[in-house]
Amino acid sequence: MYYVYVLENKKTKKLYIGYTNDLGRRLKEHLGFRLIYYEAYLSEKYARDRERKLKYYGSAWRGLKKRIKV
Repeated sequence: MYYVYVLENKKTKKLYIGYTNDLGRRLKEHLGFRLIYYEAYLSEKYARDRERKLKYYGSAWRGLKKRIKV
């Protein structure tokens, strides 16, 4: 499985978007962040494409923010 995730910096409240095949490991690597959302994909390509849409296409990110109320 591949995961697209959104993390929030506990101090600054800034958000970070990424993708990985090991969500637990990534959470340990991002100390000071908390997981606020994730999506699971069977294919790395789909996860990478979704991450790219969230990072570079405002409408995808705006839609997700409404769903997770950030």
